[in-house]
Amino acid sequence: MSDTKTVKTAKTQCPALIVMKRELKAYFTSPVAYIVTVLFLLVSGIFFYFGFMPLYAGFFLSDRAELRAFFSALPHILTFIIPAVTMRLFAEENRSGSIETLMTLPVTETDVVTGKYLASFIGSLIMLMPTLFFIIPAEVYGSPDYGPIIGGFIGAIFLCASLTAIGIFSSAITKNQIIAFLAGLGICVVLTSIDFLLIFLPAGLASFLSIISAKAHFTSIARGIIDTRDFIYFISLTALFFTATVKVKQLEKI
Repeated sequence: MSDTKTVKTAKTQCPALIVMKRELKAYFTSPVAYIVTVLFLLVSGIFFYFGFMPLYAGFFLSDRAELRAFFSALPHILTFIIPAVTMRLFAEENRSGSIETLMTLPVTETDVVTGKYLASFIGSLIMLMPTLFFIIPAEVYGSPDYGPIIGGFIGAIFLCASLTAIGIFSSAITKNQIIAFLAGLGICVVLTSIDFLLIFLPAGLASFLSIISAKAHFTSIARGIIDTRDFIYFISLTALFFTATVKVKQLEKI
């Protein structure tokens, strides 16, 4: 969408929605969207059907009608996938200078961040949707407990929301997409993999650090347990990095 067309459209539509539509169009008309989606589904399918021994057995090896192996691996898979999806959002425009043109249009920093965030979040949900088909073999070969399955997908939505916010923040602070990817990956790895370090720490410190573990909160939801603390965690994490991204763009104008 050209900048002139964006100016005319902005008079009749919500600026954030205009930015969102532009980003979705750019994303799904590029091969990146399909390469990332295929890679995500391939890795997810491997974990669902075969698992990752000895940590957890997959569908074929566990002899259980459940999606446990898939949901156990999902935070780690998204840790790599979502930063790859979001790395270009601001970094490319920062590099080319087109972000300056965008900010001269009748939009605010909040509009731009909201539009880009929504586009990336929707893209991640579209990528996640085909994994619903994992329910079919579980239903065909057994009687799955739908509590953990529903909880797992609800948790996945909140996890995608938080990791997407981290991803756009990482993209906003640099002009290099690779640096944006590595920064987002680093933050996401800390939040989803800190559990592996807790067993080596004193009980008090481990208990404190477990509060910031995205994997722990996701796992709690994926068990079908409704605990408002888990949802507050993901909402707070999303709001924190979303607000930080807006502040970064506002400071660039000073």
